[in-house]
Amino acid sequence: MDPEHKAVLRKHRLEVSGQLLVSDSIVPFLYQEDILTDAQVEDIESQRTDRQKSLKLLDLLPSRGPRAFSAFLRSLHDFGWIRDRLLLELQNPPGPQTTDVVRLPDSLLRKVPSDRELSRLASRLGAEWEAVLMDLGLSAEALFRCRADHSLSTHGAVLAGLVQWRRSEGKTATVRRLLESLRAADVHPSVLESVLM
Repeated sequence: MDPEHKAVLRKHRLEVSGQLLVSDSIVPFLYQEDILTDAQVEDIESQRTDRQKSLKLLDLLPSRGPRAFSAFLRSLHDFGWIRDRLLLELQNPPGPQTTDVVRLPDSLLRKVPSDRELSRLASRLGAEWEAVLMDLGLSAEALFRCRADHSLSTHGAVLAGLVQWRRSEGKTATVRRLLESLRAADVHPSVLESVLM
């Protein structure tokens, strides 16, 4: 997926996820167009709420190749206002101001994240989860163990890795450090903001 398409999806992530109902037509269309695999469809459908299903889809789309964005736009025939909003954003890109600045209080940045916050983050991380954990300092062996121990649950593997990082780093395992690793893995900081707020 092109960087500008990823940026548009990131910028409108929360707005889009609150308005889409992906199960009825969007996921079947993307599966039909060979954008999503069987496992990814099952992963999306296993989410409890429509919003979580939409967020999971938005997590998966950027890694699904150059046709993913145009196929996603075509799948929005029942959600024309969302498609129009995304297309308008592409035609009128924002100026030089940064759109990914997340303003978190310093006290929150110094905090060690709780189990609940790590679990919520694990459910929101997409395909970039391994890059995030590697940047946090987990070894390839530790990642392999997380994957092997939780082979049927990506959420479980990600959570195990995040908990292992927090346990090994102690008081230095802060929200600020998580934010740095998310940025290094090209995950928009609003993902962490939505977990903490």
